[in-house]
Amino acid sequence: MLTIYGVPVSVHTRKVIVTALHKGLQFRVEPVIPFNPPADWASLSPTGKIPVADIGGFKLADSAVICAYLDRLHPAPPIYPRDDKAYAQARWFEEYAGGTIFRDVVHGLFFNKVIRPGILKQPTDAAAVATILDDVAPAKLAYLEAALGGDWFAGGQMSIADIAIASNLVNFHYLGYDIDRMRYPKLAAYFRRMLSDKAFGAALESEKAAAESMKLDRGFLGVPA
Repeated sequence: MLTIYGVPVSVHTRKVIVTALHKGLQFRVEPVIPFNPPADWASLSPTGKIPVADIGGFKLADSAVICAYLDRLHPAPPIYPRDDKAYAQARWFEEYAGGTIFRDVVHGLFFNKVIRPGILKQPTDAAAVATILDDVAPAKLAYLEAALGGDWFAGGQMSIADIAIASNLVNFHYLGYDIDRMRYPKLAAYFRRMLSDKAFGAALESEKAAAESMKLDRGFLGVPA
């Protein structure tokens, strides 16, 4: 049995959930909020971060490691391309999503718009939000727009690259922002395509209650392609 520890609206937890759904795996989600973790959390997550997965008693932290392990255990359908160059591309975009898009854009916005006022009871740093939106996010989105050569980011079919990137874009939209269709037409169309994926859609539906409880904006889910 696969147990995923984390909150479904987390970019990284969602990545593991979508991977499990894509592969048709049975799993359960055990809610863990990093700002208020259970007493034994350090024994499961050495970094204190989410997600952590328990796969039949074998415990792993870090979404990239978890997804790669699940792909080894259950190779069909794959989320990592078998072609060497496509595999490298998928790994690159997975890393770019987690290390750049999340860290430089999504995390700062989510922290200031949701976590600071809702959990830490602190005011939003409006200047920090403006800096991210005006000075940081446009270059990151422009890079993704230029890098998207076809329907997917690597290998001609949905891969871990797409799961990681789209998961970040979901949280960007949850905060009330969107992808400017005039500036980033390929990326905007790509995001709508990801929302129509069966596994991705199921993951978003399963986190509906959590998103609504946090007063996140789910309006983008009703926008036609």
